[in-house]
Amino acid sequence: MGFLIRSLPGSTNCAKLILLFNRVDPNQFRFGRVSMITLRRAVLYIITMCILLVVFGASGAFILRAAEPSSAPSSTERALREAIRESGAEVVAIAVHDLATGRRILINERVSLHAASTMKVPVMMEVFRLVALGQLRLTDQLVVTNRFSSIVDGSDYFLTPESDSDRDIYRQLGRKMTVLSLVERMITISSNLATNILMERVGPGNVRKLTRELGAGEIEVRRGVEDSLAFQAGLNNTTTAFDLMLLLLALAEGRKSPPLDHRRMIRILAAQKFNDAIPAGLPAGTIVAHKTGEITRHNHDAAIVYPRARSRRSQSAPKPYVLVVLTRGISDQAESSRLIARLASIIHSDLAP
Repeated sequence: MGFLIRSLPGSTNCAKLILLFNRVDPNQFRFGRVSMITLRRAVLYIITMCILLVVFGASGAFILRAAEPSSAPSSTERALREAIRESGAEVVAIAVHDLATGRRILINERVSLHAASTMKVPVMMEVFRLVALGQLRLTDQLVVTNRFSSIVDGSDYFLTPESDSDRDIYRQLGRKMTVLSLVERMITISSNLATNILMERVGPGNVRKLTRELGAGEIEVRRGVEDSLAFQAGLNNTTTAFDLMLLLLALAEGRKSPPLDHRRMIRILAAQKFNDAIPAGLPAGTIVAHKTGEITRHNHDAAIVYPRARSRRSQSAPKPYVLVVLTRGISDQAESSRLIARLASIIHSDLAP
C-alpha cells in the first residue's frame, strides 16, 4: 500500500493525509494500534482523497474553477454588442443590476462620459440627505435667481430659457419656490435653472461626498449647468454607467444612513416627462423611475425598472432591476434614443420575459 501511494503523483500530500488519519510513522509507514475495520475505512478514505487530489489538484483548483462564471458572453450580451455595432456609436456603456437575482450585465461600464443631466440624480439625493439631517426642509422656499458664479474665475454667468427645457420657471424670477418644487422640476422636466439654484444651496462638494459614500468613486459633479468657462476648460460633470447604477441601486434598496426618503425620490423619478429612451423599449405600463441626460452627441438614460411580469408572479413586493445606458457619438438624438430603447428591450426580454 505504501509503495502504491508513494508512486502516485502528489504523493507528499497523500503521505501527509496518512499521517493525519492513521498515525503513520513517516519513516517506516507503520500503522498504530487501530482495529482492522477502522484501518480499512481509513485506507479507503485516503486512497479516495489521493485520487481526487491527483486528478483535480491538491490546491482545490478544480473547485475554484467550477465556481468561476464562464467568460463566454451570453446570448443577451452578444445581442447587445451587435446592436451597438450596428448603431455606429463611438461609445455605448451599459450597467445592469437585477435586485431579484444579483445578476449584472456590464459593457464599457467604467468608461467616463459627460454626465449631461444625469448628474441631477445625485443633486436630488443630496437635497434629501440634508432634509434627513434636519438641515433643510422640502417646504423651505428659495429665491428663483438667474445669476451664478463660474467655478473657473468666479465671474457671473446666466442661463437662457431657449437652452432650458423648462421655460416657465423663468417667469418666476425674483419670486420664491419650495425646495420640493425645484427638485421635481429638476428631475421631471430637467430644469437647468432649478438645478443651479439647488446646487448653490447644497454645494457640489457635498454632492461629491455623498456619491463617494455610496461607493460611486468615478462620478464627478463639479458645477452647475451651462458654466461656459468651465466647459471650455474641460471642467465638466462626468460619470460612468457603473457609478450611476450604484446610485440608483442605493435608491432601489433604500440604503443610506441617515435614511433618505427613497420612496419619494423614486416617485419623482417615475414622473419623468421624457420617455423616448428606456421606457420606449419596455412593455406598456412598465413603471420606470428614471433620469435622462442629453448634450451634443451624448444621450443617456438611467432607470429603476419595475417589470409587470414580476408583479403578477410575486405575492410580495416584486424586486426591480437597475438599467443605465450612456451613449456618445450619435448626432441625431431621436436615433440614439431608439438605440437605447432597443438595448432596453433586449435586456428586459432576458430579465423579465
